Amino acid sequence: MELKLTPRFLQNGQRFFGPGVAELLERVREHRSLRAAAASMEMAYSKAWTVIKNSENALGFKLLAFTTGGKHGGGAALTPEGQALLSAYDQFCAELREYGDKLFAEKFGEFLN
Repeated sequence: MELKLTPRFLQNGQRFFGPGVAELLERVREHRSLRAAAASMEMAYSKAWTVIKNSENALGFKLLAFTTGGKHGGGAALTPEGQALLSAYDQFCAELREYGDKLFAEKFGEFLN
């Protein structure tokens, strides 16, 4: 038996940020493209675009900055706010897992194999 904590942000009962969006942002950072990030997750580009737009609308700031075509092609990068949010989310998740594991062992240790 193990504990899995996956924090999600809600607004009016609707999820707008969590592990899936965080992974998409990580992959945008890696691939420098929303299209490539979506493909690496086997997600339709249109869905990735919708996920990002829904998160941005709920948060009130842009997560990604886009450049269009040209000589070297277009791409995407995390905005400073997107970087800060992703970093804070990753740190929060790490601390939550650490505390959650400790509390889980304390409360349910007698039931663990």
